[in-house]
Amino acid sequence: MNPQLIGMSDIPGTYVFDIETSHKALRLNRFFWNMIGADWRARFLSDPDVVMTESGLNDLEKELIRTCDWLGLVRNGANFFVLEKFARVMKISNMQVYALMRGESFEEFLATRQVPDAR
Repeated sequence: MNPQLIGMSDIPGTYVFDIETSHKALRLNRFFWNMIGADWRARFLSDPDVVMTESGLNDLEKELIRTCDWLGLVRNGANFFVLEKFARVMKISNMQVYALMRGESFEEFLATRQVPDAR
């Protein structure tokens, strides 16, 4: 483990994305990275199970994707920058994803911001 990251995983709500995590979740992150391609997105939207299986995803990863379990995906090594691509496919904003990760409604999340009406 990177010595700079020692103790980081002890901070509640922190999920370290290091080389080990990156390697473990490579298939998952490649799956999300491919969302940049229109053909890939269309195939996913028409038959998600086929695309997930072709990508070599395991049953847990498939379920996390089916249920849009954003925090579960991060905990299982998904990089947030590729999750943003998936969020767009699912037609939700980053702030909506943040709210879901915190277990809050979008309105509850907005109320915690310094500028609650800013979207």
